Amino acid sequence: MLQFGYWGRLSVVSGTAIAIVAPGLLNLAAHAQSSSANSVAVLPAMPDEIVECDLLIVGGGLSGTAAAYQGLKAGHTVCLTEMTDWVGGQISSQGTTALDESRRQRQLLFYSAGYNELRERVAEKYGELDPGRCWVSATCFLPYDAHAILFDMLEEAADEGDGELKWFPATVPKDLEFNADGSQITSLIGIQHSPQPGTPPLNTEPLSQVIEDFYTYEDSARFEKTVIQFVPPETPPAGPADWYVIEATETGELIAMADVPYRLGLDPKSYLNPSSPVTSQDPYCTQGFTYTFAMEKTEEPQPQDIPDYYTQYEPYFSWEQVRDFDAQDYYDFVFTYRRIWAADPEREETIAGVPRPSPGDISMQNWTWGNDYRPGTAVDNLIYSHGQLADLGQLEPGGWLGGLRQETLRRGEENAISYYYWMVIGEGDSQLDDNLKEPAPNSRYLSGYEAPMGTAHGLSKFPYIREARRIVGRPSYGYDDGFEINEVDFTWIDFSDPFYQENLDPDTYRLLRLEVAAGQGAIDALVNDTPASEIPQRRRSRIYPDSIGIAQYAIDFHPCMLESPPEKPGNIERPGVRQAHGQAYPTQIPLRALIPQRVDNLLVTGKGLAMSTIAAAAYRVHSYEWSVGVGAAATADFALRNEVLPADLVESLPLLDPLMYELRQELEMSGNPTQFPDTSIFNENWDDWRPW
Repeated sequence: MLQFGYWGRLSVVSGTAIAIVAPGLLNLAAHAQSSSANSVAVLPAMPDEIVECDLLIVGGGLSGTAAAYQGLKAGHTVCLTEMTDWVGGQISSQGTTALDESRRQRQLLFYSAGYNELRERVAEKYGELDPGRCWVSATCFLPYDAHAILFDMLEEAADEGDGELKWFPATVPKDLEFNADGSQITSLIGIQHSPQPGTPPLNTEPLSQVIEDFYTYEDSARFEKTVIQFVPPETPPAGPADWYVIEATETGELIAMADVPYRLGLDPKSYLNPSSPVTSQDPYCTQGFTYTFAMEKTEEPQPQDIPDYYTQYEPYFSWEQVRDFDAQDYYDFVFTYRRIWAADPEREETIAGVPRPSPGDISMQNWTWGNDYRPGTAVDNLIYSHGQLADLGQLEPGGWLGGLRQETLRRGEENAISYYYWMVIGEGDSQLDDNLKEPAPNSRYLSGYEAPMGTAHGLSKFPYIREARRIVGRPSYGYDDGFEINEVDFTWIDFSDPFYQENLDPDTYRLLRLEVAAGQGAIDALVNDTPASEIPQRRRSRIYPDSIGIAQYAIDFHPCMLESPPEKPGNIERPGVRQAHGQAYPTQIPLRALIPQRVDNLLVTGKGLAMSTIAAAAYRVHSYEWSVGVGAAATADFALRNEVLPADLVESLPLLDPLMYELRQELEMSGNPTQFPDTSIFNENWDDWRPW
């Protein structure tokens, strides 16, 4: 059964049965115990509603949707909140409906069951997997269809598992409550917004203009607010946790709100992340974010309404690389890169192996030297650091406002729109010869509530975020400072490259070579004092006994820019960040990476796992997000049924706890792999699995 937390204010989802949630008010005092002022939620008054759930999933992106899907199949009451009004994140509200997939994994369809179901439903919807005839992916399609497909999947999962979904679109987290010792979240305060009577619908203004309003309790001239308190069931299950909260926001909001240890930005160079360009943590340089948009190829030239701010951003844009193209080819190449609808899929003239653009074609734009916006300094970073949040008062009770720099969101929006106009009227190129850029006036920017992005302004409802706050896992065997997935755990880089000998001191280089040593070679190196450069390197990823999912993609960087603002003429990417960029082995998702320090009933998904910034450059694509979401919900379900905490399952490592083994078996039996075929310490033949 599905229930929808619209509370009588938001418009009904077309074609979906709606049951209004109307739970009886609970005794608020029973859910408000806390040991300190920092863990007492600050409410303006009694909440408008109190809602119970077994699993509270905060963030309806792809990880959050997958977690809800899995939780519903297991029969749970699932509360799912989302800032926008679409589920799906990357493939809906963020507009990136070109699935990033590794070649061999796609050939074998070696994905989580739900991700395969998603792909099958796309094919059913269009009669094929690639209605866009794009060349970056095997599957490119329309964002508004992704939301509809995923919502159907949630509805059917609820029916199949006898679960209950309570869906809260247009809802953001505002505050957390903890138990007396701070080890468990006992409630979360959310704020749902809806348009005031007589005002335009949601998705009218760009996000930067309204995001701060979303996080304030008071009604505004633009939005009415409903304050919702999410709590565990009034009669909770036996066991150490009454419920589980799953962090699935795009930027790691709950990580900051819970004040658990985390990292942000570039990590210091070490033997675990030897390609890093910095010697100390730099929280300001994260990967670029992208407001996607859709554009149409037209038969005739279109009027172009150039915004006043265009000239500010125009110096940034480029086709990026010299190719054996004429000027028109560059436009066609980028247009078809992520084309999401092909009006003439059988056109014989081709570029990059796909039909050239035809009138009626629709392209989604996501281009590094285009609508990527790449701030990287303390004056323009998008995701506020811990210190910045503290200075702004956002870590105080009731102070949370989303943790993002509103001005940088605005500039990202302007940059994206300006990129469209550069594509169609621009005559210069920041990285290449100006004669490689010519106007392409037969183009139309698509905006409106019925357009692919579903917004009046034409930009995605939320930017595509490549990097977020990342927890530091709990100390465990071999990880005295806290568990983390690192570069050396899965990169394909050959560390005999002179770069590493020249840029690491001898002791660090030796530690690196020992860390990545192959089998008996590590023992021999220790016994025989083998020179570092002669220690054989393993040719596989690290194997995790606590794996709850799988991931593979290249370590793919969109680095921050060196100076502020990013669009400054002559600006360059932050030197050295791309050193780690390249191929990566198929790898796993260890449960330890989902478990934060201190808080026992919080599991982290998406881009917030315990991993370095280099690892995060690969652990961010569509199939990974689905796999980790499923793994988180399956872990929460298993913990509730077996009356244990997730941390209990990994406490005995490197010895495998029987319950951890049982959880993995359950995942595998339900069609959710926890390792790739032939994963073994003895198998170092992975050449067929190169992602590109």
